[in-house]
This record gives sequence, structure tokens and C-alpha cells, in this order.
Amino acid sequence: MSAAGRPYRVVQWATGTIGARSLRAVVEHPHLELAGVHVHTPGKDGRDAGELCGLAPTGVTATRDVARLRALKADCVLHMPLVLDVEEVCRLLESGLNVVTTRGEFHHPGSMDPGMRERVEAACREGGTSIHSTGSSPGFITEAVPLVLTSVARRVDSLTVEEFADLSRRPSPDLLFGVMGFGVPPGEFDEGRLTRARTSFGPSLRLLAETLGLPPTTLEASGEVATARHRTDIAAGPLRRGTVAAQRLTVAAVHAGRPRLRFRATWYCTRDLDPDWRPRDTGWRLTVDGDAPLDVEIRLPVPLERMAEISPAYTANRAVNAVPFVCAAEPGIRTCADLPQITAAPR
Repeated sequence: MSAAGRPYRVVQWATGTIGARSLRAVVEHPHLELAGVHVHTPGKDGRDAGELCGLAPTGVTATRDVARLRALKADCVLHMPLVLDVEEVCRLLESGLNVVTTRGEFHHPGSMDPGMRERVEAACREGGTSIHSTGSSPGFITEAVPLVLTSVARRVDSLTVEEFADLSRRPSPDLLFGVMGFGVPPGEFDEGRLTRARTSFGPSLRLLAETLGLPPTTLEASGEVATARHRTDIAAGPLRRGTVAAQRLTVAAVHAGRPRLRFRATWYCTRDLDPDWRPRDTGWRLTVDGDAPLDVEIRLPVPLERMAEISPAYTANRAVNAVPFVCAAEPGIRTCADLPQITAAPR
């Protein structure tokens, strides 16, 4: 509940895969009130919010009219568009709307373009508002969990986050073959897909290094692919022998030639790979080396056939749970290290 003893009034911005799951969570949340819904496509304009997320009618209809949403005087926007419009975000902040976003541009202010950071911080000052980037990865697994794990250490020599995702039953050919580049000959694979991980996960590593008081580090990114040893039929379509069937990317924060912090993702469409790949079940593994070493594995106990249905909750729910904490924060770009530990409200 807000300081005034009422539910926080929330606008859901975008209703794609993650946004629809977030919208559902807001409607069902005991301490949040759905104030409005922003949509991009004409076909969703005017539809009831409940219809857009598989619930009964709510009486709140979706709109493409941004001015109408700003006029609602809500407390927070759950901002989940496919493409970031910085000026749009600044107008929301200037109008008094706090923002929780699953966009990755705001995880670490020091990693932002200086001009963009200055513009966003000025908008926060004008509106008395805050903005926070979060999600499952990056976010939960690259920031929140490592900070908790290292709280039992006095000396952290290195920390590694490994992510594993079995995509074999993901019925999304556009995502797997188009966006991610599976199913092409290795020579045609866009290596930029791997090294662009620096932009996605580097800010989290910089935030961890800064929060843990590690010496200055530089970011290094690398990647590699593995090919299918035999033709394999996955949910997205056929995967031909000799085409890209797995990809591994690594982003490391390096000091004095040694990785201190590292994120490594292994995404794969089949286990029929060279033996040295040995992909694990979908989930994460975190290892901490220091005076209190740890090796922690987190598995997602979800059948692969249901992963596409369930997995959006891991990203959407953390953003929804963050709303009260961001609304109560001091104005500015607020990181995982700035906010209290984010917890779920009782149902």
C-alpha cells in the first residue's frame, strides 16, 4: 500500500508476452490498482484489460493515447515495450509517473550514455520520480542473487553466473531461427549476436563490481557456437545437421588480466552436441570463490512443453513486485543496490 494507505495505481505499458503476464499480475495484486493500459497496435485499442491477459473484464480499456494515460495521475508505469523511446520515458517521469521497466538500459547509471543519463535524471528531478530496470536475466540472477550470496563473504575473489536454456520445445521459429540465428551454417552466423551480450549483461557486472568494492575492471565479451551432429526436429522446425544448434556467450569484468565477475549463457536446441558442451537443464548456476565459497544451482522445475507459458512470470513478476519499492524511493535512476530487497506481496 502507498503512504496514503491506498493501493498504488499502475499503468501497464505494452501487452506482449511479458506485458500480458505483468498485466495479469497487477489485476490480481492485493496492493495494486490497474489505472490504465497502453497498447501499440490498433487491434488492441479499446479492448478491456482482462481480455488482453486472459481474465474477466476489469472495466479498464486499453488505449494508444499517451496524453490520456498521463492524465490519470497514476503512481507508476510498468514499462515493457520492444523498443525504447527515451523521450517517451522522460515525459512519463516528468509528469510524476515512476517507471519500472524490463528494458535493460537503466541497470547501472554509470554504463549509460552520459547524455541519456543526464536527460533521464533531469526528468526524475522535475517529476520527483524514479526509474528502475529489472527482470529475471539480467536483473534477478545477475544482480539480486549475487548480492545475497556474497553477503556471507568478506573476500570475493571471483563470481560466475551461468545460465542454461533448453529451447528445443519453444514453438517460436521467428525467435529461434530469425532473431537468435539457430539453424544456419556456422559461417553465416552473425557473431555480433554473441558480443552484443556486453550491452545486455555488462551493466549488471559493473553494478556488482561497484557494489562489492572491487578494483576497476574492463568488460570483455566472447562467444562460440556448436552445430547439430544429426538432423533434429524441434518445436520451431527442423534443425539440419551441421547448422548452429547451440550458442555460448560470456561477458567478463576483468582486472589485472583475471576475470573477477562473469556471466555465461548457454542456449541450445538439442543435447546432441560435442561432448565438451554438456548443457545443463534450464536454470542457473552461481559459483563464488573467496573466503566463503559457494556453488548454488537453481533449476526451473517446469516441463519443456510448458516453459514458453510459464517463463514470462520470472521476468514480469519481479517488475510487478518492485512497484512499491520504486514508488517509495528517492528520485533518480535506482539500481538493485539502491533499493531494499524486493519481496512478493501476499495474495
